[in-house]
Amino acid sequence: MENIALIESFSEFKDDKFIDRVTLMAILEDVFRNALKKKFGSDDNFDIIINPDKGDLEIWRNRVVVNDGEVEEPNEEISLSAARKIEPDFEVGEDVSEEVKLIDLGRRAILALRQNLISKIHEHDNTTIYKHFKDLEGEIYTAEVHHIRHKAIILLDDEGNEIILPKDRQIPSDFFRKGDNVRGVIESVELKGAKPTIIMSRSSPKFLEQLFFQEIPEVFDGLITVKKAVRIPGEKAKVAVDSYDDRIDPVGACVGMKGSRIHGIVRELGNENIDVINWTANPQLLVTRALSPARVSSVKLNDEKMTAQVYLKPEEVSKAIGRGGHNIRLAGQLTGYEIDVFREGVEEDVELTEFSDEIDAWIIDEFKKIGFDTARSVLEQDVDDLVKRTDLEEETILEVVRILKEELED
Repeated sequence: MENIALIESFSEFKDDKFIDRVTLMAILEDVFRNALKKKFGSDDNFDIIINPDKGDLEIWRNRVVVNDGEVEEPNEEISLSAARKIEPDFEVGEDVSEEVKLIDLGRRAILALRQNLISKIHEHDNTTIYKHFKDLEGEIYTAEVHHIRHKAIILLDDEGNEIILPKDRQIPSDFFRKGDNVRGVIESVELKGAKPTIIMSRSSPKFLEQLFFQEIPEVFDGLITVKKAVRIPGEKAKVAVDSYDDRIDPVGACVGMKGSRIHGIVRELGNENIDVINWTANPQLLVTRALSPARVSSVKLNDEKMTAQVYLKPEEVSKAIGRGGHNIRLAGQLTGYEIDVFREGVEEDVELTEFSDEIDAWIIDEFKKIGFDTARSVLEQDVDDLVKRTDLEEETILEVVRILKEELED
């Protein structure tokens, strides 16, 4: 057959991992019918026979025999004399099937046809890849580091699919070299243009949830449920777990003897400190548990404003707030309440915002970032510790301490 190069292109795609035989035949027929429409104006009277396994193709045009000089539609009708050149015994009114050679379509049409075929196959592949990874959203996936860029790491899986791990989806302590295997959760898949964009995340709370699912047998078997997970990537995380089986201790099962079960998860997350707590439908108890390791004395909730006033002994306050305010921030995210901490037994205290005439707002914000929003909460801290935990100079902090002391002593 003419244009063997075109037919040989069948073999390039028939073993394609993303395309089945029926789909390939449908794509091939669609491509050829488009070429026939351009050449003859219509493809309604054409039969296309395709054998992709052998790389074989036949195109037949069906026309009706009419008397000489009466042909009005050359694509649908053939003169009697022309028909008898094909077979001498044709009569007017009979159907004639005539094979159309690819060479008859013209060289340009053949080149365009091959290009269109390749484009259609790639388009199908990309759509299939998109659907495949769309179904994997929220699941853990492993791929190999192919290329490291300033703002992202480009990964390739075993099938050669490109996966992007952006810088802001990495754990701060992450460090990868080319060839390293990377685990993360498929966060999003978008079909931008013809090519799917697959984004992986290692900073998502979903990654932590899925690690529990993979690493803790009882979670995998459905005996323990991860109700919610929140995290500050690489720093601290809180996970609320529950079990419908009263015989199972969900926290103990997740942590294991001396942390043996959770150790692999901690290591995967760059030594992220993970608190595992028992889930409860009682919001007061949930807030209390969420603030662990601090021991809470009492909790007052405002369900309309979704705020929680938590009272603790003075020595427990720093535990509740945590380094950099991480503990109280994660407790708020886990419970859905905005949590305010109050020292038990301390009657007189003043909000830092009351000092806005004497202390600049940005300085007050620096203290609030680490969980200190009252005068006494600042005064109870060591000055050197406040210097380390804020962006404030020692002189600035000493001046703030002086102002606060004068106010509380008056």
